[in-house]
Amino acid sequence: MDTTLTLSDQEFTQVRRVLYQSAGISLSDVKRPMVMSRLSKRIRAVGQGSFSTYLRQVASGDQSELRIMVDLLTTNETSFFREAKHFDLLRDIALDRPRRDAPYSVWSAACSSGEEPYTIAMVLMDALGANAPWDILATDISSRVLERARTGHYALERAAKIPSEHLRKYCLRGVREQAGTFLIDNRLRERVKLKRLNLIEPYPDSMGPFDVIFLRNVMIYFDMETKRQILSAMVPKLLRGGYFLIGHSETLNGVNDQLTAERPSVYRKP
Repeated sequence: MDTTLTLSDQEFTQVRRVLYQSAGISLSDVKRPMVMSRLSKRIRAVGQGSFSTYLRQVASGDQSELRIMVDLLTTNETSFFREAKHFDLLRDIALDRPRRDAPYSVWSAACSSGEEPYTIAMVLMDALGANAPWDILATDISSRVLERARTGHYALERAAKIPSEHLRKYCLRGVREQAGTFLIDNRLRERVKLKRLNLIEPYPDSMGPFDVIFLRNVMIYFDMETKRQILSAMVPKLLRGGYFLIGHSETLNGVNDQLTAERPSVYRKP
């Protein structure tokens, strides 16, 4: 196997520019080994001999390959019940919501491989029940991870943070050839609508409004201008009085003045 592929400074700069222009993501210098590793495999798979020839293919207008490149370079770290206090809050506000005809609606933005929206579904099924009107929109820029999410099928070690009661009620443990895996119950999967969405491109008019928006551990990949652009597009999709949740290590200080901070990582639309 050819192991001589190298990534020059100029090529890395071009990769960074393409990713910023297409997805708004700012790659730091420390991501260079990740770029080399992930794109080298793709370059060999498509029969290209170097980063420069591959980047010329992408720059020529090959939208399919551009989407694959963005998929490969998008970080997709996630887990079930990650930052669990947000799900305690979700349960409480879902139970306290004033009655209205419209379904209780939650948007899981940058949902990755589905652990977050399926966690949301477990919480809402417990809080509101199977007969109540509620739904979840789960979006991501990566078609690859959305396909994984659509299966609702995970390795058993991914279940480590799922409470035992939720595991029993909403997860089907694999047997025989599926041993070591589990499947999210169809009652939850049918409530989650998975859709590809680029956060820096215009959103469909039909989206929303939402009672809660999750945009967690995503803003760290954007510069200030892009953060402001994304928030200015997302906040109108949030109902008045609705909640906007970000990662525990993130802040919206200086990013948006339309949301009020209730506590660290928890904002509300007045």
